[in-house]
Amino acid sequence: MRVPAPLPACGLALLALTLTLDARQGHVHPILEVPLQPFAQQARRLETALRFLGQPLRPPDHEAINAALAMTDERAAVARLQAVLDPYVLAQVHINPESRVRVEQGAARPELVQGGTRLFLVKVINEAGVTAPLTVQSPNIGRVFISAWTSGGVPEPEMRLTQADVRDRWAEMSIYTEQPMRPRLSGLGIEYAILQVYSRDAGQRSALVGFNVGQGTQDIGFRNEVEILFTAAPAHPVRLRVQDEHGEGTTAAFVVRDELERLYPAVSKRLAPDFYFQPQVYRKDGSAIDLPAGEFTVTVTRGPEYLPQTRRFAVNGPMELLFRLARWIDPVRFGWYPGDHHIHSAGCSHYENPTEGVLPEDIWPQVEGEALSVASVLTWGPSYYFQKKFFTGQDHPLSTPSRLMRYDLEVSGFPSSHAGHVVLLGLKEQDYPGTRRLEDWPTWTLPVLRWAKDQGSVVGYAHSGWGLEVRSTELPNYEIPGFDGIGANEYIVTVTEPGTVDFISAGDTPYIWELNIWYHTLNVGFRTTISGETDFPCITDDRVGLARSYAKVDGALTYRKWIDAIRAGRSYVSDGRSHLMEFSVNGTASGTADSEVRLGAPGRVQVTVQAAARLDELPNAAIRRLRYDEKPYWDLERARIGDTREVPVEIVVNGERAAVQNLVADGTIRTLTFDIPLERSSWIAARILPSAHTNPVFVLVDGKPIRASRRSAEWCINAVNQCWIQKSPLIRASELEAARKAYDRARQIYRQRLAETAE
Repeated sequence: MRVPAPLPACGLALLALTLTLDARQGHVHPILEVPLQPFAQQARRLETALRFLGQPLRPPDHEAINAALAMTDERAAVARLQAVLDPYVLAQVHINPESRVRVEQGAARPELVQGGTRLFLVKVINEAGVTAPLTVQSPNIGRVFISAWTSGGVPEPEMRLTQADVRDRWAEMSIYTEQPMRPRLSGLGIEYAILQVYSRDAGQRSALVGFNVGQGTQDIGFRNEVEILFTAAPAHPVRLRVQDEHGEGTTAAFVVRDELERLYPAVSKRLAPDFYFQPQVYRKDGSAIDLPAGEFTVTVTRGPEYLPQTRRFAVNGPMELLFRLARWIDPVRFGWYPGDHHIHSAGCSHYENPTEGVLPEDIWPQVEGEALSVASVLTWGPSYYFQKKFFTGQDHPLSTPSRLMRYDLEVSGFPSSHAGHVVLLGLKEQDYPGTRRLEDWPTWTLPVLRWAKDQGSVVGYAHSGWGLEVRSTELPNYEIPGFDGIGANEYIVTVTEPGTVDFISAGDTPYIWELNIWYHTLNVGFRTTISGETDFPCITDDRVGLARSYAKVDGALTYRKWIDAIRAGRSYVSDGRSHLMEFSVNGTASGTADSEVRLGAPGRVQVTVQAAARLDELPNAAIRRLRYDEKPYWDLERARIGDTREVPVEIVVNGERAAVQNLVADGTIRTLTFDIPLERSSWIAARILPSAHTNPVFVLVDGKPIRASRRSAEWCINAVNQCWIQKSPLIRASELEAARKAYDRARQIYRQRLAETAE
């Protein structure tokens, strides 16, 4: 074996050679020394990427990496890390001091699966400190050409293929360069890349696999190539029968793993409607997943209202699996329809061309597979010109009587975005008057909100907590945030404009940041509501409906009824794992009769709510130890009392907890009753933090308006001042005077309400 030459004098550590025996191959391979700190970070990056791509390292190897990083002998730690990673190496690439590349086959078994992708490591010994991209090439790559040939299409003249070409071009290979991996080599003496290999065929197939780091880097004698004999296991169709609680065919989410924890279909090569950034795929009744022979585990879910099912099964050939889904709760039975008003079909995680994104047909399985009744798919800046063609002002044709999808708008990536992103639901027209491009839109939010309200839209601020970050863990608290983000920042001004803003959003940012500004404005007498959202796939790409609103609709479901219930407050926000239905004060339910109760004098009111929650019997320690500003922000596990299966249902009066009853989170709906004393006009709501929150009922005592807190009024005044400092420099000169007047008007309103507040 040729021993690598010393590195050139370029600041890299010398590669010190030791030897190790690969037990599987019986070959002696070099174990080389590099600085531990960057090498350790690379090992962690590999672990993260492989886990994200659905083909993680084996658990013993993960533990071995942890043990290696805990070693005090850095040289031994580097050797141990290589010993752990090298069995995954399909090819070892040696770059000599002159940047010439030669390749040897590694220790990994060259095993593939028909119609699927396997991941391997490529070990790079980089004596030259090269930082160019590592490129793989092979004459056996040609999946695009093969597809055109076998589908009956006619390739371009320069791409015409013979039958021999079709036979030989059976593979697709690429180096994975997306985050957290890098598009270029780092220059470290040793590093590992991830190689993706797809096989069209089953059986044994040979491939000539080569690597280079730029033109002219191939070693003499074609030593930058190695011939590898792969064996691809045949794939078998596994037909999925999926029935809902009524025995009707439906769509569900499937997470399928083999005994090595590899995900199927392969994450790295998924195409819409399967999304690469999710472990699950959505399949409707009667569809199939192709799997090789072996043992598998599948977990089936259909949103938080259903009980998850996990099943082990063996594949030996074509087969069928039947799943009968069961609910633990069905709010729709009582008229409470779950919806997510903030879903995107473009931007953020959506594929390599986020300015176009995916089609409605790709979003629909997500909506159906998470059992959402209403989905608002919002066009926004990066995708505006492509996605706006799906906006009609009507339900999308894919909608059914019990499941509605409509395209609306988030003003994000527009000139006013610095002041807060706004959600516009139920629009009739999507283009702001007098504009021809996004850059022509207003540079602050009030004109946009007024325009939307003029056409009957229901409007509010998105991902409310951004820009409202505080250090406090108290709710309410009196810190003045930076007002330097894209959440409900200018809400502090527009809420003072009558009939202009309907709601702020909750569920997708830390709950203290979201709720604090809402509590303060309720305390000075404003009556905006909250609505649950996910901002899929931006803030989270786990799934749609991760946070949602349950809106009460009488009679047949329509989009208009649902958003009107959001506007009126006939709704509650939830992660779907806890529910607060029929919240009422003295018999008046939130969102009915203007959510208002009148008392002639101070006294007591009766508060009732139908509450239900469901926790696993054993706590989830991973979630419980997270700070409140770490995702998932809203999760019932955070509300668990100790190691019990109970959560607190709190009654909130003017932002402060007034009463609490513990609820057993076993899925049973229970009617809870509270007797609450009131000395003055107040707002009252129920919550299970951070999992569910109702909208308020407003109790007016002796006809007086709600003026609950001087400190809240003072907070609002200071908040307007801070918001102006942050936003005014970005407001267009032609709009600045109108904005200044609106801010001044807001200050005056808060000062007047401060003067009217006794405490």
